[in-house]
Formats: sequence, C-alpha cells, structure tokens
Amino acid sequence: MLKKWRLLVFVLPAVMMICANSWAAGYAGKKVLFVDSYHEGYAWSDGIEAGIRRILDRKGITLKIVRMDTKRNTDEDFKKEAAKKVKAEIEAFKPDVVIAADDNASKYLVAEYYKNSTIPFVFCGVNWDASVYGYPYNNATGMIEVTPVPQLVEQLRKAAKGNRIGFLGPDVLTAHKELENYQKVFSMNPVSYFATSYDDWKKGFLEVQNKVDIILIDSDGGLYNEHQADMRAFVEANTKKPTGSCYDFMANYAVLTYAKSAEEQGDWAAGAALKILGGVSPKDIPIARNKEGSLIVNARIAAAAGIELPFEVLDSAEKIIE
Repeated sequence: MLKKWRLLVFVLPAVMMICANSWAAGYAGKKVLFVDSYHEGYAWSDGIEAGIRRILDRKGITLKIVRMDTKRNTDEDFKKEAAKKVKAEIEAFKPDVVIAADDNASKYLVAEYYKNSTIPFVFCGVNWDASVYGYPYNNATGMIEVTPVPQLVEQLRKAAKGNRIGFLGPDVLTAHKELENYQKVFSMNPVSYFATSYDDWKKGFLEVQNKVDIILIDSDGGLYNEHQADMRAFVEANTKKPTGSCYDFMANYAVLTYAKSAEEQGDWAAGAALKILGGVSPKDIPIARNKEGSLIVNARIAAAAGIELPFEVLDSAEKIIE
C-alpha cells in the first residue's frame, strides 16, 4: 500500500502538468486584446485586468492591453480619437478575441466599428443595460455591471434618521448613467451633485449632506488619487450622515460599502474568451450580470461622525476598517 501511495505522489503531479500543458497547447499562438476604457492605476480597471490575467495566465495566449484613458479625458473628441487609435491597434495586432471593458469602449469602439463584424468581442463593465449600445451582436457577448444599491441602502437605513437620499459622483458618463438607472430601475430620486474637480467634490459632499439623510458616493473614477490622504481626512472630519459606496476602493471614504467585484467582471470575460477560442460562437454565450458582493464597514468614519451601527451590520461585514 505504501508503494502505491508513493507512486501516486509522483504520478499525479506529472499527470496534472501534462493536462495543463495540453490545455495551454490548445491556445498556443492565440491572441487576446484587452481594451481598457480608462487607465492603469484606476482600481476598477486594475481589478478587471487582474481577473483577466488570472484566467488567461499560462494558457499560451498572447495578451495585449490598450487603454483609452477616457476617465481622465472626458472631451467627446478625445474619446472618438481614442477609439480610432484602438481600431488601428486591432487592425495591426489581429487578435482572435477582443475584451472591451466599461462603457466607453462599447460606445465609441465596438458599436461604432465592429457591430456584427468577424472579430469576436467580449464586453464587461457595461453599466446596467447593454442594449443602449445595440447589443446583442452576432459577434459579441458580455457581462453587465449592475450596482447592488438596494442592498447598500438597506444597510444604511439601519443607521439613518430619515429616508432622503443623496448622490455624489464625478461629472463623467458612468456616474450620470448610474444615477439614471437608480431613478429608472429602483424608482429613486436622489438629490444629486456631479463634481468637476476634487475641490468641487468636497463642496458637493458638504452641500448634499445638508439636504439628505443618506449619501451614495459613486466611484471617484481614479480622478482624485493624488488627494487620497486629504480625502480620507476630509470625510472623517466632515461626515455627519451615513454614507455608502458600491466600490471596494471607495471604502476609505464611506461608512458602509457594499462592494461589487471588478475581478468578477475580468474572470467572466476571460472565461468567455476561452470558450470563443475553443470554438463557441459569441452569440451562443448568454449575456450575464454580476452577482458577487461584500459588505465593508469603516468604523473609523462612523466613530468620528458619531454614527452608531447596529450589531447586525457589524456582524455581517466581511471587513471592518478600524
């Protein structure tokens, strides 16, 4: 019996390695292009990229990344020109599959140049409704990004003294789309403020807070990265009402975060790309919606603001920031 176990110890890893090598060989020479609507260093984009790399790693696939940088550059002409540059990259690289992350890649690139083309596309991070870009296409599938705002509001109301809701975000396409869908899907009508700069964001934080009982803080879009330390200090000093976000990288600035996962978007998109490389048609892969979420409590902000969080909220948190 001992000899048999010793044999398994040596044979099983070898078999696993052979299988892994065979799997990689099946994709050898294949090329995937990842189009990031935004920029490296923006936590959401980095999370999607991490998910993609995790799935495609060691498969023998050549992965190339191009970034449109349309979060920091919101001018309409810039976005159109960025899409043209990516189109030129696609024509030069000749990818077997293109993964297009977030709304601007779908709006300015895929819908404009590649609807029902011969190149397979997998979109991800498209907020709420992909049909606004004409999806589904014969050559495309993807994962829609739906914000778990009802779950967040449910938790925030346990610490709030009223039901009036506010919304604070940067003056960019995705933030406007978020608010539109809060109104349409959840019949919410928040007091809203769209900030044009970091100083304007701070102004909006104070202004909205005086009008509502709960504030929903949208992603800062990575626009205020250089102000992170000041932003943390500012919200700790000025939070008076329960605040919440649906992005884990915004957890330092909100009392509660019910976080959706960027990695889930990347994992799914890369998995769909593998299916396509294996011979499945994009039109036969149903469009999906994100499902993962986790509760993060920022006890530091809550304590500074004198906000008492019920035990049930603390007990259900996946992470507590002290």
